[in-house]
Amino acid sequence: MVLKIRLARFGKRHAPFYNIVVAHARTARGSKPLEVLGTYDPIPKTPTDGNETAKKFKDIKLDIHRAKYWLGVGAQPSEPAWRLLSMVSSVPPADDENTEEKKIRAMRIRKRRRYEHRVARTLEETIKKGNDPGKSIC
Repeated sequence: MVLKIRLARFGKRHAPFYNIVVAHARTARGSKPLEVLGTYDPIPKTPTDGNETAKKFKDIKLDIHRAKYWLGVGAQPSEPAWRLLSMVSSVPPADDENTEEKKIRAMRIRKRRRYEHRVARTLEETIKKGNDPGKSIC
């Protein structure tokens, strides 16, 4: 079964709070995870030292050793989870493993556009000749 490292949302309506969890890929976002790796609070907070001019920060707490373990076992992190992992630890940013799929998709889109362009050009030529484009040639 495929494992995912992803964010599970908690908190109130306008005050989100996320747990960074390892769960099976097909389970719901709020279901019980296999392990909670850490937490992420996306709302910027001011430092507690009392300095009002200090830069606000977003709170990220993560067990790096467990995260690396799950990555080594084969858990696939989601995009937001990759961003958080690369910010906190020395985990390299996500490689585009889907580059081959992206190339194929781009090729199909180009092929489709060429086909549509040919159809439009043929339609314009038939209209210029005076033929009714809705009429069947057969």
